[in-house]
Amino acid sequence: MTEPQPQGAQFLGTGRRKTSTARVRLMPGNGKITVNGRPFERYFLLETLRMQAVAPLVKTETAAKFDVKVNVSGGGPTGQAGAVRHGIARALLASDVNLRPALKAEGFLTRDARMKERKKYGQPGARKRFQFSKR
Repeated sequence: MTEPQPQGAQFLGTGRRKTSTARVRLMPGNGKITVNGRPFERYFLLETLRMQAVAPLVKTETAAKFDVKVNVSGGGPTGQAGAVRHGIARALLASDVNLRPALKAEGFLTRDARMKERKKYGQPGARKRFQFSKR
């Protein structure tokens, strides 16, 4: 299915979600993942976030073929996990275009455009209004 990659090959992918940005580097290896210089399990403490972040590797069955280095910044844990997932999916696509149908079907290549709505003037928040009284 895929031809072997050169030993020093690196595949880059940038993922975003909410205000988080993840820069992902895939290198041929044995499945070691580091996030901001820390082990993956120590960075994402919740199992659900870990599952979400590595979902593209699991779906394409490439978890043991690549070492993953991630720099992620901005936002909170959930947004960062989503950004890592998006970045890994894009990097996998750079490594092998034949993975596109599998990644696309799961929605890993789609940038989640939902953002926090801005606060408007004359209001205490995005939608909430100050209390109204006729008199």
